[in-house]
Parts: sequence; structure tokens; C-alpha cells
Amino acid sequence: MRELGQPRIVIIGGGTGLPVLLRGLKQYPVDITAIVTVADDGGSSGRLRDDLQIPPPGDIRNVLAALSDVEPLVEEMFQHRFKTSNELSGHSLGNLILAAMTSITGNFVHAIQEMSKVLNVRGKVLPAANQSVVLHAEMEDGTVVSGESKIPYSGKKIKKVFLTPEIITPLPESIQAIRQADLIIIGPGSLYTSILPNLLVPRLGEEVCRSRAKKVYICNLMTQAGETHGYTASDHVKAIYDHMSCAFMDTILVNDKEIPEDIQLRYNEELADPVDYDLERIFELGLEVVHADIAIQENGALRHDPKKVAKILYNLLLSETKQRYEA
Repeated sequence: MRELGQPRIVIIGGGTGLPVLLRGLKQYPVDITAIVTVADDGGSSGRLRDDLQIPPPGDIRNVLAALSDVEPLVEEMFQHRFKTSNELSGHSLGNLILAAMTSITGNFVHAIQEMSKVLNVRGKVLPAANQSVVLHAEMEDGTVVSGESKIPYSGKKIKKVFLTPEIITPLPESIQAIRQADLIIIGPGSLYTSILPNLLVPRLGEEVCRSRAKKVYICNLMTQAGETHGYTASDHVKAIYDHMSCAFMDTILVNDKEIPEDIQLRYNEELADPVDYDLERIFELGLEVVHADIAIQENGALRHDPKKVAKILYNLLLSETKQRYEA
């Protein structure tokens, strides 16, 4: 019987969905490790990546802010984005601080560790690799689009994505966290540009496949133009499996509440629709389905409800750890 301690959760993703989830989960007595994509090449992150030859800090910044335990004004300052007519325009202060800390420490991971102390972060934040990677997409017509920010705007259907350079090394801390995890959460986030770039890092995906932890996929609420147009819930899972060496998920969490018509109309303008959870095909993939009303509106956008999702995940975790500790 394993010694009882705080259950360990590893969350793999990026983009805007991951921080939302983390704000809910950090309220529970769990040991959180977030593994975050380093494929971003747009906006402030892309500029710093190109100018300073460092991994893109934006997704890491958002996760640090989400897991921070500081005065609201400090978090607001960290997330502040400059709106000027000079070179500062578009940069967030947090990105600049992470870039400066990388220069001081000589290492992006060390910079994250130091910022975690400053922000009193509840958990561990790890980049998928301690280097920049480039995401490429092979389209169904055989053409290749390079760059995470360019892929959704190609106007073509994605066949598969892949990373360069050929040699990408995951952090030992990431491997250890996956091996020790009681629960591994995939998503939410853009399927091809936030989730798969992590799983495609050599050894990371393989370790997820081998892990004895319960693995939960949080399905997106809406499809995404240029990535998942017309995708059902099972299509999301199948796309991940098509890139991996195994079918590894145990559970999928889906929203079962109808999206309000006015919100649907707004998303339709972006060629996005509610993701249909096609139960029969999901069951054929061997997944347990957890469905609940987990969508909320926030600043005119649709988001996963951090409190509801965190509660569901924590209950799944308690059930899983109870079985494992008794084994």
C-alpha cells in the first residue's frame, strides 16, 4: 500500500483553456504540475522568441498567473499588456519579466522557477521542452504550413502535425511528474496547436501512454475554424490517437448543456459550432463518458466553468486514488 499524501495531478495543454481550469483546481488539496506548450510563435511571445532566442513565454505566463497566490493588483500588473505606439506595444509585462529572468539566470526553466517563487505559485509549471519548437501541419492536399500561428489560417484541412527540430528533449521533471501522477488531464485547448505540440515532444507522449494514472480528456466546448471544423468529440480523441503510439485515454469530460442561441450565432461568425458528443463512437473507443453542464459565459466568450470542472476532476481523482492506495 502506497503512503497516503497529496494526490498528484499532471495537466498538459496551453492556450486560454489551461489557465481557466487551473484557477479551479488550485482550490483543492492536490499537487499540481502543468506541462505547457512552447510552440507559440505569434504576438508578444513570438517577437520575444525571435528577438531573444528564448522559448515563447506567453502560455507559461498565463499559467503562472492562474496558479499564483498574490494580491490581485500584482497579478494584474504581471498580466498587463502595453498599448503604446513604440516597441513595447503588444508586450505583456509578465512576458518581459520572464525574458529578463531568462537572461539573468541563463535558463528558461530557472526563470520560471524564480518567477514561481515571486508569485507564490501553487504547483509546478514546466515547459514541454527547454527550447523553442516549431509546429508544422501537413494538410490533406499534401502542402505543409509552418508556424503555430499560421496553421489555423491556412484554409485547409489538417492531416497531421509534427515538430522540429528533430531532437527535442523533455525536462526530467516532466517525465518524473508523469510517472508519479495519479491523474493526467489533457486539455482543454486547441487540439492541433495547444495539446498535440506537448504530446509530440519525444518521450512525453510515450510516458503518458505508459503511465498507470487515470487519464482524462476535457473536450472543447466549440469547434475551431482552421483546426477542428465539423469535429465531434470522438473526432478530437481519434485525432490525438492518430498522432500517438497508443490509445491511452480512460475518460472524456463533455458539456451536455445546450449553448444559448445568441452565443451560437456569435461563434457561427467565426465558423465555430458546439462540439457534438457522439456517445456511440466514444464508447467504441473504450472511453468512460462524464457529461455535465460545464460551460459558462465570460466577457462574451464561452469557457469551461473552472469550479464545476475542478469539482468533477477532484471527485474522479479521489475515486482513483482510493482504488490505487487500497490495491
